[in-house]
Amino acid sequence: MSQTLLRVKNLHTVFPIESGEVRAVNGINFNLDRGKVLGIVGESGSGKSVTAYSILRILDNPGRISQGEILFEDEDIVKMPIGSVRQIRGAKISIIFQDPMTSLNPVYTVGNQLMEAILLHTKRNRKQAQERALEMLKLVGVNEPDKRLKQYPHQLSGGMRQRVMIAMALACEPDILIADEPTTALDVTIQAQILELMRDLKDRMGMSIIMITHDLGVIAEMCDEIIVMYAGRICERGIVDEIFYNPRHEYTKGLLRSIPKITAAHERLTPIGGSPVDLLNMPAGCPFSARCDQAMKVCLTEYPEEIRVAQEHLASCWVNVRDGIRYEGGEGARTNA
Repeated sequence: MSQTLLRVKNLHTVFPIESGEVRAVNGINFNLDRGKVLGIVGESGSGKSVTAYSILRILDNPGRISQGEILFEDEDIVKMPIGSVRQIRGAKISIIFQDPMTSLNPVYTVGNQLMEAILLHTKRNRKQAQERALEMLKLVGVNEPDKRLKQYPHQLSGGMRQRVMIAMALACEPDILIADEPTTALDVTIQAQILELMRDLKDRMGMSIIMITHDLGVIAEMCDEIIVMYAGRICERGIVDEIFYNPRHEYTKGLLRSIPKITAAHERLTPIGGSPVDLLNMPAGCPFSARCDQAMKVCLTEYPEEIRVAQEHLASCWVNVRDGIRYEGGEGARTNA
């Protein structure tokens, strides 16, 4: 059995509009290994969620995958008939959406919505589906699960709704869980509980996770490897320690400078200046160059190649070329590209 469960190759996702084509995802490559947690981080509009929706082929119109492959267990999801993709969604690859209040249907009870997924993707009858729904609510730490099955989403707290979404995503024991900003609307205490729950369920069920967030604190706590995205491209990737302690792209450095530190409570945060790049009119060079303090002439005209800066660390930044930073370790180097 292959260790790599998912391979994304040269993925391009576009949204045609009257004035042109928004290139939301622009030629990204990554692998996800069995039992691993891969973090995808970047500011709003960097292409994180569109990448997730592309994997499941749930893009809003007029979005479409214009190029590339998404290989799940060596089968290309891009080329699959939509009926085959529907069999994978929920059963093999599940997703937790950003906002549980808008993701859950307000006119159906929690139990009804949980059972729907179970009945659709398994051979259980209604009684067995109800038992499984109850079991899943207990598993994710929902108190009084019998009562919650009969309640509507608006009757639950934000943390409780998020737990219901996790229960729904895990009900069919998927191989991959995509968590799209799973803790954004939660307070710090509930956020910690949700992350602890996801770690526990990952270990118990042996699944892989793609964690999508703009919160580097969440990434540090959960992930084995990190991908940093900007303007629909991957600008840096590597193991957690490399990204946090040896960032090699100016955008990653900017994200890290924006994190409040307990040891520097009175220091001012340093925001990244400027505005995100216009995806309708992408520059010829590095898309971050207009906001980068280290930008050189070459940054404006040529996109930097991805180079290995450490054994398990790659970055696309001309500053590394200028400074002669390149790993020459040769064999044994591992990449998620």
